[in-house]
Amino acid sequence: MKKTVLVAAAIAAISFSIVSCGAKDGAKDAATGSKADVSYAFGVAIGSSLKDTGVEIDYAKFVDGMKDVIEKDKPSITMEDAQMTIQAAIMQAMQAVAARNSEAEAAFLAENGKKAGVTTTASGLQYEVIKDGTGSKPTLADTVRVNYVGTFIDGKQFDSSAESEEPVVFPVAMVIPGWVEGIQLMPVGSKYKFYIPSMLAYGEQGSQGGIEPNKTLIFEVELLAIEPPAAE
Repeated sequence: MKKTVLVAAAIAAISFSIVSCGAKDGAKDAATGSKADVSYAFGVAIGSSLKDTGVEIDYAKFVDGMKDVIEKDKPSITMEDAQMTIQAAIMQAMQAVAARNSEAEAAFLAENGKKAGVTTTASGLQYEVIKDGTGSKPTLADTVRVNYVGTFIDGKQFDSSAESEEPVVFPVAMVIPGWVEGIQLMPVGSKYKFYIPSMLAYGEQGSQGGIEPNKTLIFEVELLAIEPPAAE
């Protein structure tokens, strides 16, 4: 998860989001809110962005920094120095998360691979057959239709085809390596569970949308069909 989140950028995104929501949803005019309400709303929005970085915040110094800019227009460091400090802190936080996830992944996969019914391939992918279908197996050139649920090793769900309210269709070659390998093992009509090491998923960088560096992914996948080739 490569992040270069800056407070100024967060505020700009927050402002755009608020304006967009007001335009689309007829949101309450901010002028009708009290100073306390508006201040708290900014705190919630900025805090959400800061939380995603994983950086620990000294709240007193955070407030000091804002007051120096807003009230005095004279912070003790330049904006360039502020950006460099923030980026360094985010990188340090990411490295700590990556190390923690790597350790958890190694322990989980070592134990999971010993379980009855779990197969580990040469690449390190682990899978479990929940239901074995009788149809054809897709190839790298195929497009498939699937239902799936994605979770982390702690059971927290991060993705699901149910969010789109219908099965998902995608080319086999256009997904993460763990899916590319795993989906080709499945006859149509099957339901498998994939335990995907981070090196076969989003690796040391992670992915936007909440997948941290070195994060193990678990997918329960139902292969519904191989789509017919598109007419030329």
